[in-house]
Amino acid sequence: MDNLTQFSRDFFEQSTCEVAQNLLGQILCVSKNGMLKKGMIVETEAYTQDDPASHSYKKTKRSETMFGMGGLCYVYFIYGMYHCFNIVTEPSGVGAAVLIRALEPIENLDNTNGPSKLCKQMGIDKNFNGMDLLSNNQIWLEKGQNIAKNEIISTTRVGINKAIDMKRRFFIKDNKWVSKK
Repeated sequence: MDNLTQFSRDFFEQSTCEVAQNLLGQILCVSKNGMLKKGMIVETEAYTQDDPASHSYKKTKRSETMFGMGGLCYVYFIYGMYHCFNIVTEPSGVGAAVLIRALEPIENLDNTNGPSKLCKQMGIDKNFNGMDLLSNNQIWLEKGQNIAKNEIISTTRVGINKAIDMKRRFFIKDNKWVSKK
């Protein structure tokens, strides 16, 4: 699939906050059960190993993937019923990832304005954990649009109780698909 060459490892191995902003406007694609689904990334959150709200703050079996090379998928299960999709960032050995919080539907999607909603719609589950966005044809990114810095809003993150003052949530200004929380 030609899509695998659209991004380089270097793109993902930059600063996590930089990657979180640069992912806005890019297209997340999943091919599963013969169906292609696409959505534009409109909201992200950055998590690093020096951040008490991050799974990588203390390395565990669950967070092991976050210490892999940039561009891997990190998928975890929350509340006993939902999956959340992240993209690992920074060089191998550094625990960091960007949570994808919302997508603007492009193809075969609706109701993707939240991390668990987009996973359900895209069919992303624990089987995607550890997949490399650069070397498979089940999940990948395609070049979308570049979002101007003045169109990116930075706020505090959602649903955490540690490091609540860190402005590491990024979203496209006035996009109706950004989650309301």
